[in-house]
Amino acid sequence: MASLALTTPLNPLFRPLSTPKPRCPISLHLKNSTTNNRRTHHNPHSSAFILPAAARRRLITAVSASAAAAAPPDPQPWQGAAMKPLLATIATGVILWFVPAPDGVSRIAWQLLSIFLATIVGIITQPLPLGAVALLGLGTCVLTKTLTFAAAFSAFGDPIPWLIALAFFFARGFIKTGLGNRIAYQFVSLYGSSSLGLGYSLVLSEALLAPAIPSVSARAGGIFLPLVKSLCVACGSNVGDGTERRLGSWLMLTCFQTSVISSSMFLTAMAANPLAANLTASTINMQIGWVDWAKAAIVPGLVSLMVVPFLLYVIYPPAVKTSPDAPKLAREKLAGMGPMSKNEMIMAATLLLTVGLWIFGSMLSVDSVTAAIIGLSVLLVTGVVTWKECLAEPVAWDTLTWFAALIAMAEYLNKYGLISWFSQTVVKFVGGLGLSWQLSFGILVLLYFYSHYFFASGAAHIGAMFTAFLSVASAMGTPPYLAACVLSFVSNLMGGLTHYGIGSAPVFYGAGYVSLANWWGYGLIISVVNLVIWLGVGGIWWKAIGLW
Repeated sequence: MASLALTTPLNPLFRPLSTPKPRCPISLHLKNSTTNNRRTHHNPHSSAFILPAAARRRLITAVSASAAAAAPPDPQPWQGAAMKPLLATIATGVILWFVPAPDGVSRIAWQLLSIFLATIVGIITQPLPLGAVALLGLGTCVLTKTLTFAAAFSAFGDPIPWLIALAFFFARGFIKTGLGNRIAYQFVSLYGSSSLGLGYSLVLSEALLAPAIPSVSARAGGIFLPLVKSLCVACGSNVGDGTERRLGSWLMLTCFQTSVISSSMFLTAMAANPLAANLTASTINMQIGWVDWAKAAIVPGLVSLMVVPFLLYVIYPPAVKTSPDAPKLAREKLAGMGPMSKNEMIMAATLLLTVGLWIFGSMLSVDSVTAAIIGLSVLLVTGVVTWKECLAEPVAWDTLTWFAALIAMAEYLNKYGLISWFSQTVVKFVGGLGLSWQLSFGILVLLYFYSHYFFASGAAHIGAMFTAFLSVASAMGTPPYLAACVLSFVSNLMGGLTHYGIGSAPVFYGAGYVSLANWWGYGLIISVVNLVIWLGVGGIWWKAIGLW
């Protein structure tokens, strides 16, 4: 048994000359004891004595604590912005700020463009979370007097960002009550033997609902995001634990990219589509009716709906492609869940009420965001979802912040005249090339399509550029009705480019399954595929039905 001895030098005369003087008056050493109960006799010539066991433990604890307190604390990791992306963001804005504005562009419009592009770079490189980057962009606008405070934060009163935030609250209730799992297991029991079959079942379901629910944000956030998240969780694909690619990444990206296709297929499938029809009537004095729109879009739309999920399945595949036992396991899970609980019934009834208001709300003068607020109010009053749980949805509030910020900056780029200058410049350039109407119109479509990187709303893009591009296309010999239809269709398809270009984008991106680089990269690839299908297959179909 080892005992701890405390030795104190009482008389330096007894210390050998060769023994160096101790640096401290107290030293610790271990001393072997051969007996357990031997009494220690005091030796007047010795300064050592044996401490009781309890005292030894207290002494060791005290010494250890003292040593720990004396040790320098570990340096705290940097929790601020990532410096390289932050410097790249700032450099983008500063360089563009001092570049002279082109002729026809006001200085304030150019300054706002520099802040807007710097914000986009920050959103791509992410020196901070997206909401923080957007807030810094708005703060810069106010600080430099480029926008007033009211103008910079004006889009927080826009219904679309709030509809998207409300969708995340709905998703919380959908999953919390277990209704999402119940529906997810039902889908898996029917189509879950393959990931591809599961994806196509969701794609076709969304396309069937598209003409009845005139808000892609409502369809994505209120119905399909909760369902898709539940399916991912049920299949063992979660955010943050390395299982995103198991199913969730492919399924989220597929549902998003096909939502812009279904929005382009029907006049009532996206809130901005009637605006395109109205501008067509005022520009070329021709009407695009509901049947006319659907007839022209149905063939290229169906082809896109079939091709895009399979293409993503090939180039961005889920880790789990087949699961023959999944339907059986899903049926067992359903049996184990038993009958629907009270909260599930309330959630289901609330969902039906909200969807009903989305479909028939125009007859009752109830818009999409009001319908969503009514539904959330029911969930809050009944306790299915609590306000504390809503506050604990960081993705909802983050998305609301950055999406509203981009909408505000894009809107004022239009108000300051930058978008009209860009449209006129493009029109003059293409018109002066002396090409056939087919080539000229193709160039116009590409410029119209890819300029959507500067817009956070399909309605804003249509309002700013649709009339000018339609007028020039008609003047260059493009059949006016064909030009109007094509521009109307691509006004939806271009929303697939970014995570902010259409209402469904921040909904599915906010789920967290797909990185920003992949979102933009695959968005660009699918945009090319959609253009080839709609201008190629669509062109043949439009010739067959007499559009040109």
